[in-house]
Amino acid sequence: MEFKRSVKKIGYWSVFILALLIAAFIYWKYVFTYSKGYRSGLLQKFSEKGMMFKTYEGELILSSVQSNANVAIASEKFVFSVADDAVARQMEQIQGKNVVVHYREKNGALPWRGESNYIVDSVRVADVAGGTFVPE
Repeated sequence: MEFKRSVKKIGYWSVFILALLIAAFIYWKYVFTYSKGYRSGLLQKFSEKGMMFKTYEGELILSSVQSNANVAIASEKFVFSVADDAVARQMEQIQGKNVVVHYREKNGALPWRGESNYIVDSVRVADVAGGTFVPE
């Protein structure tokens, strides 16, 4: 009788610890913000796409070297997702402009949040001449 009780107790604790580990992993993978910051560049592409979950996806061209004609020579793409509808509406209006976005990087992507680990939560149009932000 005592043996059965201790085996049950070990079983309950094992299930509890396993549930805690699974919850901690899910939090770390999908909720925890690994990094956050700003990126600036040309908003080249922004669209709503998806089969089951419609998400907003975008591309920012980050130029590191520019010529005298203000044309980017060396550049890379910053691919991101937008989860907030208000931010998505803002992005649709300023496509093709130089912008500054604030992002949060997650360790994993969820299908209803977007394809990218980078989630943009705010955007501003960049004043290229003065280097300041113009609120949109």
